[in-house]
Amino acid sequence: MRFLANENFPGDAVEALRNRGHDVIWIRTDAPGITDPEVLNRAQSDERILLTFDKDFGELAFRSHLPATCGIILFRIKAPSGTVVAQKVAIAIAFRSDWIGHFSVVEDERIRMRIL
Repeated sequence: MRFLANENFPGDAVEALRNRGHDVIWIRTDAPGITDPEVLNRAQSDERILLTFDKDFGELAFRSHLPATCGIILFRIKAPSGTVVAQKVAIAIAFRSDWIGHFSVVEDERIRMRIL
């Protein structure tokens, strides 16, 4: 799958996804400091699913009505280290294949999805 990892996304998780064959661009190294609307626009134009820990993207997609059919995955998980985050992210991503077109919230015990 093709992903755009937001600037706040852990590097360990980016590498874990890349090691599993996913195409991941990371804002922290590719375009640090761009605004959230710019991140969302880039995910949309590059046809990449946005990976983030930032709740503001739900606001942008639903209340501000910015285009987001690329899909957004918001992670709301507890993890003591980057390694644990990476493991949880990789497991969640492998669990489903229908991320595109949804606003998804990945929590420790469940995944909630809403069509964008």
